[in-house]
Amino acid sequence: MAKPAQGAKYRGSIHDFPGFDPNQDAEALYTAMKGFGGDKEAILDIITSRSNRQRQEVCQSYKSLYGKDLIADLKYELTGKFERLIVGLMRPPAYCDAKEIKDAISGIGTDEKCLIEILASRTNEQMHQLVAAYKDAYERDLEADIIGDTSGHFQKMLVVLLQGTREEDDVVSEDLVQQDVQDLYEAGELKWGTDEAQFIYILGNRSKQHLRLVFDEYLKTTGKPIEASIRGELSGDFEKLMLAVVKCIRSTPEYFAERLFKAMKGLGTRDNTLIRIMVSRSELDMLDIREIFRTKYEKSLYSMIKNDTSGEYKKTLLKLSGGDDDAAGQFFPEAAQVAYQMWELSAVARVELSCRVCLLWLHLCLFPHPRRLVWAHGLKGTVRPANDFNPDADAKALRKAMKGLGTDEDTIIDIITHRSNVQRQQIRQTFKSHFGRDLMTDLKSEISGDLARLILGLMMPPAHYDAKQLKKAMEGAGTDEKALIEILATRTNAEIRAINEAYKEDYHKSLEDALSSDTSGHFRRILISLATGHREEGGENLDQAREDAQVAAEILEIADTPSGDKTSLETRFMTILCTRSYPHLRRVFQEFIKMTNYDVEHTIKKEMSGDVRDAFVAIVQSVKNKPLFFADKLYKSMKGAGTDEKTLTRIMVSRSEIDLLNIRREFIEKYDKSLHQAIEGDTSGDFLKALLALCGGED
Repeated sequence: MAKPAQGAKYRGSIHDFPGFDPNQDAEALYTAMKGFGGDKEAILDIITSRSNRQRQEVCQSYKSLYGKDLIADLKYELTGKFERLIVGLMRPPAYCDAKEIKDAISGIGTDEKCLIEILASRTNEQMHQLVAAYKDAYERDLEADIIGDTSGHFQKMLVVLLQGTREEDDVVSEDLVQQDVQDLYEAGELKWGTDEAQFIYILGNRSKQHLRLVFDEYLKTTGKPIEASIRGELSGDFEKLMLAVVKCIRSTPEYFAERLFKAMKGLGTRDNTLIRIMVSRSELDMLDIREIFRTKYEKSLYSMIKNDTSGEYKKTLLKLSGGDDDAAGQFFPEAAQVAYQMWELSAVARVELSCRVCLLWLHLCLFPHPRRLVWAHGLKGTVRPANDFNPDADAKALRKAMKGLGTDEDTIIDIITHRSNVQRQQIRQTFKSHFGRDLMTDLKSEISGDLARLILGLMMPPAHYDAKQLKKAMEGAGTDEKALIEILATRTNAEIRAINEAYKEDYHKSLEDALSSDTSGHFRRILISLATGHREEGGENLDQAREDAQVAAEILEIADTPSGDKTSLETRFMTILCTRSYPHLRRVFQEFIKMTNYDVEHTIKKEMSGDVRDAFVAIVQSVKNKPLFFADKLYKSMKGAGTDEKTLTRIMVSRSEIDLLNIRREFIEKYDKSLHQAIEGDTSGDFLKALLALCGGED
């Protein structure tokens, strides 16, 4: 078992058992397997409470005392998934990996996912131990067996990884970083076809620290994350392998958190994957994996295992997970800090990226390449002003598309989704001037359903569209609190002020009055505060941030000594979240973690409830990463049975000229599928065509 680096904290969930006596454990296991049925509870309790090193001593003692092989007896006594899990724990880690790989390449077909997971994630030392264990266990050469069972570039990369020769020097050469970025770019984006050898050499041999800087510089230079280039340039198992390598370079615990989530989500459980990861990471980084799991998927690994498995198999897995970590940061304060730093650095990268857009555009003008131009026209919105815009021609084309029997929906979709909102307003004016008719009225009479809501939404000025969505959310018997939160928690001051004016103009009533009459309590106070559009726009104030973090800690009932009455604290907490600037709030959230070892978002989810909780969570998520907030909303609108077309339409319309490109990037990073694919799989007909046009293409 690999040991943590000197000075590093141990992040495994399984530890050496104090007062360990291998003979006593061997006797207890022998007793547990005597008679009919066996005492499975005793078996799992002993094996999950000992480190792998201690289990090997128990195996030796068992053979000395009884002349029998403990693993053979366990196989005989146990069955199914529980047997596979317990036997996996009893093998030395390298031999466990060797067995998994042998199973993956034996018989008809190959389990490429297993090969990718193991060979993309192991250290040099682990790889050397694996090769030796495979040779010892099966008297065969692992490299030869891999070559015999795989092919092409996939095979070549596996063989490179199998060598265990990745550089380990933390001293990084800036010149070499720049050279590798250029080589990767020229091997993929700038080349007709792809030079896979460059990807294999650089990703298979450079140190992790070096590659992290390469990935950062690649994004700054090209405007695309390295993952997007890999998806665009490579394919099949080779693409999956290279993406796994990149994920492990960035964060091995995050890679395994994602693998665990996918193993349990949806119908059925991928038990082999679940067992393999829980066994192999239990003494390495399970604490980090489960902290990232909870942060990324908003549920604990413990609870997902509990709901997805059963019997002794479940009990063993829960023991390996190390306990329930549902309370944010409660068990793993160091990982909570890391989780914060991950999204903070992500936000910084986005700021740096936006600051470099002009430079990038200049570079593209000087060195044009057709495959790069899509990134040159703006790295945020997917809908841009049409070149050679002619409102007369567009107005005539739309009139023709709606005249006579039938309607030419394709023409309507093509024109309206490829014009900016400013251009659409010019088309409306021109249409009335030429034909004496209202374009919106004509569109309403010609198209219907989801397509009509989408097209008519695009034809409205943004502030009037938001005002209408707020009005609809408050109409009728019930209130659509989610729509109110989504709009008011994410708009800028300028956007909020424009919405207020539009609401007054369209409905002859102030937005504040409407909110006051349709909501109540703290939720109403939050919405009205947001609707004033008075959020500060300056930078951070460290002293003030510490005071604000203290208020948050006290109202969320995790501070040691409250400093004020609860009513006053509630008002101050609301004021902080609703009026402080985004940069300042990011500092508040960081100070909150330093002060409490909790993440503010997950603490709000745990300590609060109802619409107030949802509003505060939306504000925090928007401050952390607004494109990710909308990516999550889009995903939830399309997952499961049925589609929330209203939310889907509202976000696609409102963000298409603001940050839909960034939303797309967050969507594919979190859900491992493109927004284009999700829309294509969840909608149909002309509505689908219009959404895909707004989406701006496949990632």
